[in-house]
Parts: sequence; structure tokens; C-alpha cells
Amino acid sequence: MNLLETLPLLGGLSPQAFMRRHWQRKPLLIRQALPGFRPPVDRSALFALAAQPHVQSRLVIGGDADGRGWQLQHGPFARRALPPLKQPQWSLLVQGVDLLVEPVHQLLNQFRFVPDARLDDLMISYASPGGGVGPHFDSYDVFLLQAQGRRRWRFGRQKDLRLQEDVPLKILRHFEPEHSVDLEPGDMLYLPPLYAHEGVALGECMTWSIGFRAPAADDLAGELLQRLAQDAPDELRAELYRDPGQDATAHPAAIPPALSQFASQVVERALRDPLVLARNLGEHLTEPKPWVWFDAVDGAKAKLRGAVRLDRRTRMMYDRHHVFINGESYRAGGADARRMRALADARVLGAQELARASVGARQLLQVWLDAGWLHVG
Repeated sequence: MNLLETLPLLGGLSPQAFMRRHWQRKPLLIRQALPGFRPPVDRSALFALAAQPHVQSRLVIGGDADGRGWQLQHGPFARRALPPLKQPQWSLLVQGVDLLVEPVHQLLNQFRFVPDARLDDLMISYASPGGGVGPHFDSYDVFLLQAQGRRRWRFGRQKDLRLQEDVPLKILRHFEPEHSVDLEPGDMLYLPPLYAHEGVALGECMTWSIGFRAPAADDLAGELLQRLAQDAPDELRAELYRDPGQDATAHPAAIPPALSQFASQVVERALRDPLVLARNLGEHLTEPKPWVWFDAVDGAKAKLRGAVRLDRRTRMMYDRHHVFINGESYRAGGADARRMRALADARVLGAQELARASVGARQLLQVWLDAGWLHVG
């Protein structure tokens, strides 16, 4: 991707200009980001996806501005479980459609000027007239692409982010929009985190939401510390605190300084390998979502030949010392490392580069091929 090329997708801005001017800073309304857009997933196909047990879906039935009457249900949904099409004020939301439908995955790839570590998924929402999920805010960046019909978005940067109580959705207690725009098919609105917004369907409509991950500090710290404990060397796991020099104490509730020092040393020793945090972070960021499964293939039938491409469900990243794929890590260096990084960036590896790979690299790629993580051709 040419980061300096101006794109209709970004309203005539280059990816570099967009990231500098708008990313995590201010909204951007883009008329005809995708001119003549014809969504590859229509209403019937979306309803069919929502009926599958491994697909995450939600049904929202609208209420009033005071939070009364809102209903939230989780799928899967048989068609007969959904409200009639003529019933107003309901929405069906289906997560991770990029992992289910190849053309949707290809569209999501147009947003890879943002690091993959931040890219989350593409959600499709269908709404009957008046449908929406109420005024709310997100803790992450989002592009709202209008696929079919029209939707009115009201949004603004407000300080009061308190939520209504006893409501099954995170609906703002007070909504103070500063702007109102109507999106037609092909139009798109970018909103940074914490911008309050509300979308209401002006007739039957479908909206695609391209969302980005924003790990919370406490969640990330908890995940990394848990992985550190799991990866601790055997000698560290087996070591017990000993205090043969402990005196009798008149203050039994006081934590002994030696125990505090022992705890500090344990953490320092677990982090003695300078790459341990980087390895655990990469494995965490590439971990497939819990509902994602791969279809293994018979290694005798699937042989490396020609070019290879990553499966759309595969998450592959790298840092200076590692290559990460679907929650696993590999130390990487030299020409093979450059080829693996090229595969991660482009999600394809050409036949010539594959032919130049070492025997070890080709064996590893064959393992990934057998697991269904990548495909030939």
C-alpha cells in the first residue's frame, strides 16, 4: 500500500495524512468512500449467518430516550425468531463477518494502513425503520460504512459519559450531539474513541462497522502476567519461600520485608529474558478469537507449490526477533525471517520467494498448511 497516495476511501486524503490529522483526534465524514458500493452480504445472507451457532450475533429492540423498553438478545437466531420486517425499531448485529465471507475480508484489508495489532473485525448491522442501539460511545476507533439504505448519525464530543441504569445496553444518560449527518450507500463516517454517537435507520438499512482493538492497561497487564506465570521455568515454579531467620513477632499482621523481597525477586527473574514480554505480547495479539476454528487438511493431499496465502481467519504479526501466528511464536532471523515478515504484511508469499526458502522454513509452512492456517494458490 502506498501510504502517500490519496484515496477516495479516506475522502481524498492519503493514509499518512489521515493518520496524522484524524486518527484518535477528530471525526471525518467521507462522501462516497466506496462509489457504487454493492455489498456482498444482503439481508438474507446476514440472517443466515445469524442462525449459525458459531457466529456472534445480537438482536436489539429499541426503546425510548429514557431507557424504557430496550431489549437485548444473543444469538443464534432462527429466521422465525427475528421480528417481522415491517416491525420498526429493531436491529440485528453480526460480529466478525470478515472471518466468514471472503469479499468482506478483502474490504477490511483496505484499512491495513492501521497496524494489524489494532484491527479487530467488521460487524454488519441490519435495521428496520427507526432501528438503532441508542446513544452510546465506544472506547475504540470505528469507521461506519453505509452499505444499503440511509442512516442518520448524530455525534459529538461530550464530557458526560454516564450511562443509564437498569438498561441492557450501554446507553448514555444524557446525549448532547453537536453534528447530524445522513449517510447514503457508499458514504462513511470515522469516529475516534469516546465520541458519543447515535445512528437511526431512515427506512430499512445495513451498516458495516470497521472496529479497532484498544487493549485496556489492566486487561493487558493481567494477560501478560498470567502468560509469564505459565512460561516460568521449572526451577522457579518449584522454589518455595523460606524464612529460617524469621524472629518471633508481636505484629503478626505485618508482611515480612523478606517476603516482599522474595516476591520482587520472583518477578525480576521471570523477566530476566529480555524477550519474554515481547514474545507473550505477540502470542496474545495473534490469538484467534474463541469461536474461530480452522479446517485441518490431509498433508498428503496439500503440498507446498506455487504461491501461498494466509487463511482469512489467520492472525500473523512479527517484531524484531519473532514471527507470531495464531497464538504461537517462532524466533526468526535472516532471509527466512524476511520472507515470513513479507507473508505477514502482504498475506501472500509468491512462488519465487517460497522456492528460495530454506528446508526448515518450508517444513514450517507445510505444518501451517496442514493446520489450515494458509493455503496454496
